[in-house]
Amino acid sequence: MEQNIFQKVHNMKHKILIVDDEPHITDALKRMLYREPYEVLSATYANEALQILTNEPISVVISDEKMPGMQGSEFLAMVCRHFPGTVRIMLTGHANLDLAIRAINEGQIYRFFIKPCNDEEIRHSIRQAIQQKDLEDKSRQLLKKVKQQDLVLERLEQENPGITRVEKDSSGAIVIDDPVSDLDSLIREINKELEH
Repeated sequence: MEQNIFQKVHNMKHKILIVDDEPHITDALKRMLYREPYEVLSATYANEALQILTNEPISVVISDEKMPGMQGSEFLAMVCRHFPGTVRIMLTGHANLDLAIRAINEGQIYRFFIKPCNDEEIRHSIRQAIQQKDLEDKSRQLLKKVKQQDLVLERLEQENPGITRVEKDSSGAIVIDDPVSDLDSLIREINKELEH
């Protein structure tokens, strides 16, 4: 139970953007997502959606294909180029093979749904998309942290040659040939670098 509460609080930061020129579709999707822990935004046209994407951190975009001004596949391709961290889902009543290929190749969509579709399937796909996005975000953060730590080690090795090499004896104990005279200041310096 506690884990579910934590997950809901954690997911509150996620925003879903629905782009469809048919208000009854947008309203139905909003009702379907009402109990989900997301903030749901909507736009009637692709240009309006691009403005929202510019101003809001959107986790998932769900777009229709047939809209005035710009087709959904073209819109999702723009989202892919300009907001690559946003997961893209196509929801259309006008599906054909060419559309699906274009949406996959140009928009790199996560899922393709044909109207009418199963509400639970859409909810499940959105949950999976957000989990994937969270995992990718966390991986990027960890990679950045590892790179920072590598830089600290490189700097320490430059200032104190041999400091990053560890020698062990036959029992596995670390061998210290030359004890550092000012170990406390070295530890403070390492901690200071790791905090940055």
